[in-house]
Amino acid sequence: MAKDKKAAAKADQAKGAAKETAGRAVGSERMTTEGRAERAKGDVREAIQKIKDAGKR
Repeated sequence: MAKDKKAAAKADQAKGAAKETAGRAVGSERMTTEGRAERAKGDVREAIQKIKDAGKR
């Protein structure tokens, strides 16, 4: 289960980065902001998983 959550976090980070880059390329502030939010969501998910993994040791 943890691997699924880690993969989801990485996917959110990648999707957010792509969306942010695309938003900058076309000049869409909304898309850029949405991309940043998705990337931040992935960062938080990844941090939570790292904390959980550290607690299991």
